[in-house]
Amino acid sequence: MPPSLERPPFQADERTALIGWLDLQRQILRWKCEGLSEADAHRSVIPTSPAMTMAGLVSHMRWVEHAWLEVLFLGGDETRNPSFVDRDEDANWRTDGVTLEQLLASYEAQCARSNEIVAAASLDDVGRHSGHHSGKANLRWMLVHLIEETGRHAGHADIVRELLDGTKGYY
Repeated sequence: MPPSLERPPFQADERTALIGWLDLQRQILRWKCEGLSEADAHRSVIPTSPAMTMAGLVSHMRWVEHAWLEVLFLGGDETRNPSFVDRDEDANWRTDGVTLEQLLASYEAQCARSNEIVAAASLDDVGRHSGHHSGKANLRWMLVHLIEETGRHAGHADIVRELLDGTKGYY
């Protein structure tokens, strides 16, 4: 049974709507991981995309949140984020030796940190990382992108979960 997943209010202000939609997509990704064995969480079911496991999706989204809000928006240290490793395009998908529980806890903490960053800034504030073209976007643009990317990967999680054990569901 799915958890209680709700869309933001129909009459929400812009910030509430943006964070509400982002939080909903985050919850869907976490929900798709419920009840998975550790082996299934790390099992590849898409031959052409072996890093796209449920654990890999959670790891990737943790680092996506970090990249957009801590690095590109705040101007933080990109060397802490495997997304910026040029020699390995799948570095932020790698989960060797990390349990799904640990990955979900890291993702949850990163989402909370992201929400703190958003709460403390104006949607019109522009990213501070001058080394990347995307760092020039304002926070509003970055949030819309995070909604898009999180929703896209929540959809991937739908497919991966169904291939793993037949579990389907939308809220």
